[in-house]
Amino acid sequence: MTQVLLIAAATFLSEDLTCITTGALIATGKIGFVPGVLACVAGIYFGDLLLYLAGRLIGRPILRWRPIRRLLTDEKLDRASDWLAHRGAGVVILSRFTPGLRLPTYVAAGLLKTHFWKFSFYFLLASVLWTPALVGAAALLGKSLPHIGFAGPAILLVAAPLGKIQPTWQTRRRLLGWVRRRTRWEFWPLWLSYVPVAPYVLFLSMKHRSLTLFTAANPGIPSGGFVGESKSAILGNLPGVPDFMLLSNDLTAGNRCQAVKHFMAARDLSYPVVLKPDVGERGSGVAIIRADRDLASYFANTAGDTIVQKYVAGVEFGIFYYRYPGESEGRILSITQKRFPAVIGDGSSTIADLVLRDDRAVCLADLYLDRLKRSADDVPAPGEIVPLAELGSHCRGAIFLNGAALETAALRSAVDGLARNFPGFHFGRFDVRAESIEDLQNGRFEILELNGVSAEATHIYDPSVTLFEAYRVLFRQWRIAFEIGARNRDLGHQPMPMRKFVALLINAARRNPTPAA
Repeated sequence: MTQVLLIAAATFLSEDLTCITTGALIATGKIGFVPGVLACVAGIYFGDLLLYLAGRLIGRPILRWRPIRRLLTDEKLDRASDWLAHRGAGVVILSRFTPGLRLPTYVAAGLLKTHFWKFSFYFLLASVLWTPALVGAAALLGKSLPHIGFAGPAILLVAAPLGKIQPTWQTRRRLLGWVRRRTRWEFWPLWLSYVPVAPYVLFLSMKHRSLTLFTAANPGIPSGGFVGESKSAILGNLPGVPDFMLLSNDLTAGNRCQAVKHFMAARDLSYPVVLKPDVGERGSGVAIIRADRDLASYFANTAGDTIVQKYVAGVEFGIFYYRYPGESEGRILSITQKRFPAVIGDGSSTIADLVLRDDRAVCLADLYLDRLKRSADDVPAPGEIVPLAELGSHCRGAIFLNGAALETAALRSAVDGLARNFPGFHFGRFDVRAESIEDLQNGRFEILELNGVSAEATHIYDPSVTLFEAYRVLFRQWRIAFEIGARNRDLGHQPMPMRKFVALLINAARRNPTPAA
């Protein structure tokens, strides 16, 4: 405890040096990563609040001085306050990651007319994003340089520009990926990215007088499709679905393998086929099976009812749809174009080096390399394409791009027709594949899955979409879900009781204790 308090106090003298020193302590095993980071976060956050209070308690009286009042009129201060109030989160996070901006920004936040609790949350979010990155980088470099001991990271940062110490290229690239993964919001873990959304959902719950009203958005799907719904039951209500069959967990692994082969023979299919849990979230447990050995391995390590489905080639998209009860037509909220990353061999570089060299793949290097079907030390031939991901899930490595420009009247009509023919469906995302973009725009596609109220408008993970735009979309999405739930409640569809909803969440957590980020 004394060590933790000393670290927190040291941040008042120098935040950067304290974080680097803490990373060195972690690298040498003198303190754990979590307590070290929390100590730094606590000290930094408290210091940030003091800067804010300095602006409020000292700066505001200074603004009342007559010479300053002539330069900063009430109108100018009001405009500045409105600007900062509307852009607070981004400005605070940007200033935290930009040298020299933090002190004037945080003092100005206190000096201007801003909401203390709102900005105190922004300070906390910024410190939670920035501190682990710096401490972790110092710890990582310290471990890679054991011969310089306790002060390794600090010495490295000082000596590296002078050419005294040079970490390997691979170490530098992995460090870059580690930092980017924590500073680019598209890679944030789900719990962190939803921190600002949770209070808004609570506000909507109070406004509509129901904590679980969103579960009534889709009366035709248990819990509205929030969690625990059967994928096979949903697919059974949709046309244009690739052939599939449900395999009961009561069957032995060997019998399930035989059932898959009978399914393929009856439909004149060959590998690959798709296997996925009947109940699952965020791509967990989904696999593309390309050989008998893959089939046996999958069932040897999988429990629960499983769907086997015909593999559909082509380009993949996510189409988020909603329709208010009583309205004649639905709307498309979002279109996501999914791309599967790959590296191209040059005849001399290993797959690992190709991944580390790629500006985006380096962010998920461990994920891609761990799931390779071959050794990361292999050297692909010149021009050889090495796929890094083959599933349309962002947390499994797929690239998501904003496809709003792809919307056409024909596509909208096709999706609306499918949704209206599903009894009790109003809100969710269709994951589809088409032979080409033109086929999609003409309404010709096959449905892989339909996800309900917990689905996301996944175009927000496009690297070009800003954090503010992403939260604007998420807030709008949840507002629509509650509004549709309220209309369905007026029609007699009751939301799931809180007790049952909590039990559902507990069961889901037991099935998937470590959800993918």
